[in-house]
Amino acid sequence: MTTLAAAAENPLTQITSEFGVNWGLFISQLIAFSIVAVLLNKFAYKPVLEVLEQRKAKIAEGLENADKIKAELEQAESTRKEIIEKANAQANALIEEARVASKKVRDTETQKAIASAEEIITKARHATEAEHAKMLAELRKEVGKLVVETTSKVAGKVLTADDQKRLIDETNSQLAA
Repeated sequence: MTTLAAAAENPLTQITSEFGVNWGLFISQLIAFSIVAVLLNKFAYKPVLEVLEQRKAKIAEGLENADKIKAELEQAESTRKEIIEKANAQANALIEEARVASKKVRDTETQKAIASAEEIITKARHATEAEHAKMLAELRKEVGKLVVETTSKVAGKVLTADDQKRLIDETNSQLAA
């Protein structure tokens, strides 16, 4: 009958008696657990959640800053490329200007050298012509003397100054022709 009496009892009572539940102790533990849960919630869980939120905000801010830095880096890279392109263009322009200037200088110096060479050639021609004229004058003078000497020896007489002058003039006119 004990089993029947036990079966007739409330199932909750049966479970509590089988497990040895002490209601006074259970309620005191429930109150202690509630107090600990409230204290943990207030002093541990909420501060931990706040720290996690702050950490989450810092991470989000860090990601935003990383994106900003990435954008600034891309902009700096494009600016650097533009500056390099401008510098290359300026360098090419300077090189071209230097080539043009050097060609101008080379052409000018070539013209000066040509003018100087022509001047030297002209001076040499004039000097040669002067030397040629001088030699011809000396040659005429010598030929005139020789003609006078030869004529005086052939004729056997001493020629007068007028005769000598006339013979020299005739000889020069024949040499010139």
